[in-house]
Amino acid sequence: MDRSIARMLLEIGAVSLRITPPFQWASGRLSPIYCDNRLIMSYPAYRRQVAEGFEALMKAQGLEPDVIAGTATAGIPHAAWLAERLDLPMVYVRGAAKGHGKENRIEGKLEAGQTAVLIEDLISTGGSSVSAAEGLVDAGAELLGVLAIFTYGLEVAEAAFQEAGMRFATLTRFEVLWREALEMGILTKEETAILAEWQTDPARWSEARKPAEAGSDR
Repeated sequence: MDRSIARMLLEIGAVSLRITPPFQWASGRLSPIYCDNRLIMSYPAYRRQVAEGFEALMKAQGLEPDVIAGTATAGIPHAAWLAERLDLPMVYVRGAAKGHGKENRIEGKLEAGQTAVLIEDLISTGGSSVSAAEGLVDAGAELLGVLAIFTYGLEVAEAAFQEAGMRFATLTRFEVLWREALEMGILTKEETAILAEWQTDPARWSEARKPAEAGSDR
């Protein structure tokens, strides 16, 4: 599953690889990779493949939640398709509580004590995913784990989940993706070495290239 998902992300341009010029993330950092899994929404066969992948991953992990939760906003559609597939209730988690009305952070019906799996489209540093998961816990849910389509495989994300005492798993990851890109002729062996250098220390990689012209991430 991880190879087929990686190839799909490359084929539809959901994950783009470009070393010169690098992409510029919203944070200002430069990167040779940019991920926009929202593109999957436009491909019915591929979004079904993702939902099937999440179901298989849940079975492999032994996860049997009462509720499927999605992160706002990119995790919402995938959580909805998975919840429909499994005939389970669904909620979604805002980045922060609303500043008006009931000031909800969790939208949908979530009962205290219910078990939940959180669906995310992408794990980068892990910060926003952990925050959303904590929102579920604060609302009284028992978090079984966080599942995402793709991860950059950064050490900071591993550390964030470990510190929070949370499980996470993904359908595919950075190392699988660049191997597929190499096989597809999208990257050369020399370029994959540069990607490995970025993954080891993204901040240093970005700083070393700041004077270079960078492409936009939007």
